[in-house]
Amino acid sequence: MKRILCAVLCAAAILAAGCSGQDGKKHPKKERSTAETESAADSGSTAYDISGGMPVISIETVSRADDVMKFVTEPVAAHVSKQIASWTRGYVMPPAPYYEACTVSVTAPDGTELLAPADADVKVRGNWTTSYDKKPLRLKFGQKQNLLGLNGGAEFKNWVLLAGAKDISLSRDKAAFQLAKALYAEDGFYAADAQFAEVKINGEYWGVYLLTEQQEAKKNRVNISTPKQDETDIYTGYFLEFDGYYYAEEPMQQFKMDYAGNAPLTPFDGEGGGGRTVKVQQESYRPGRKKPVGITIRNDIRSQAQHDFIAEYIGNVYRVLYSAAYEHKAYQFSGDLRSISETDAITPREAVERVVNVRSLADAYILAEIACDADLYWSSFFMDVDFSEKGSRLLTFEAPWDYDSAFGNKDRCADGTGFYAANIIPDVNGEYETINPWLAVLMYEDWFQEIIREQWTKLYDSGAFERTAETILSDAENGKEAFSRNISRWGKPADDGGIRNELASATRRLRTQSEGAEQLAAWIRTRAEFLNAYWHK
Repeated sequence: MKRILCAVLCAAAILAAGCSGQDGKKHPKKERSTAETESAADSGSTAYDISGGMPVISIETVSRADDVMKFVTEPVAAHVSKQIASWTRGYVMPPAPYYEACTVSVTAPDGTELLAPADADVKVRGNWTTSYDKKPLRLKFGQKQNLLGLNGGAEFKNWVLLAGAKDISLSRDKAAFQLAKALYAEDGFYAADAQFAEVKINGEYWGVYLLTEQQEAKKNRVNISTPKQDETDIYTGYFLEFDGYYYAEEPMQQFKMDYAGNAPLTPFDGEGGGGRTVKVQQESYRPGRKKPVGITIRNDIRSQAQHDFIAEYIGNVYRVLYSAAYEHKAYQFSGDLRSISETDAITPREAVERVVNVRSLADAYILAEIACDADLYWSSFFMDVDFSEKGSRLLTFEAPWDYDSAFGNKDRCADGTGFYAANIIPDVNGEYETINPWLAVLMYEDWFQEIIREQWTKLYDSGAFERTAETILSDAENGKEAFSRNISRWGKPADDGGIRNELASATRRLRTQSEGAEQLAAWIRTRAEFLNAYWHK
């Protein structure tokens, strides 16, 4: 009934009703008027004095065709546009994201050249965020570059500009990365580095973006071995995403999961679960109900044997975890890692520790719990395993990503209280309830909770939460003029009818970036104190 009503409203109002897609991101706002479009097209660098404040990233297209700017204004991810078309009468399918040949240069706030114009292909990137007016971008340089000293000066071809279209503070992703580094770095786990910059495209002011790193299996990023073009050995490295969009990938790069036969999980709510259980997948799929979530393989693999091996292996790892926690049984892998069998030679905990880096899983829980990420049940939850000679052969959870809906921006932990990350999570449309199985499966194991307490206590006592709040506020002050220009260019998130329907009431009312920063900093402090009362040793 909800989808019928949504379709009718969308057809009648041309997106103004703010209908939702699978991941709950709302439909983009209606088309701008001719006057609005002309105003935006004329808002080049001459309309904005961007000297001082933030670094400037300038993108210049090689082509000077009249319609060349379509590469950053029109594309929408194909699987997203198909969803929108399914409920929007008369929807004209936009092009899928495509690379445009460009040069990219970077200047310091004082105008000093930090990167001379370098060849790079640029395209719109992302999932539902591609449907917004201000779109995130991927930069793919012809030669490795370092940008703004990120990641200790390491050089890579691939970089990302996050748009933050629905985050008036523009600071949620940056705050998450800062907390992740404080939590992960000591244990050697990867979290992206990030810095604000203003962007110009063909001389036109394009707003404030968060420059950050591409999530990829590379040295100094997700540092695992990966198969070269002609390498088909199954004992290599695999970079994986728990991903509701897995179906949009090529068959070789994705697989389904059954999560121990879709066995029920007890949600973690700080009070024993209240007798409730929840399954990850629906028993039989029906439109409008719970959607399947599988795994996307994020690094290139070279053979069907590699695909089949990692699909079977990850399924068996989850079975080891579930059997240890819910059946009090220990399972171990065969020598070739192709099968598991029950054993009395080790404890259930030892069985888990032989296949999972449990400290990384505890860190992933802590970050997810502090952030209350609305997409946690659906996508952008990464893990990797390396079976090469140098690899640990432990499933490791790292490379956290995608926090523009987190930290109370959507109506999840809106007041900063409650347990969320391993609890029952409502989908974004309120149509079904689900859970992140990787975070939930071990949560009632006393030994695992003890690891969480140790990691939480160390993080809290280090002052990481207060430092993050202070960074948010100092960024707002130092970048005040730039953030004001960004709102002048794109408007407030709540001005967009679709985005507005995504936001919690507290964030919907905010008018400026500084108000958003103050609200976010206060929310993080409240959230940290709530969780500290439970997890601090």
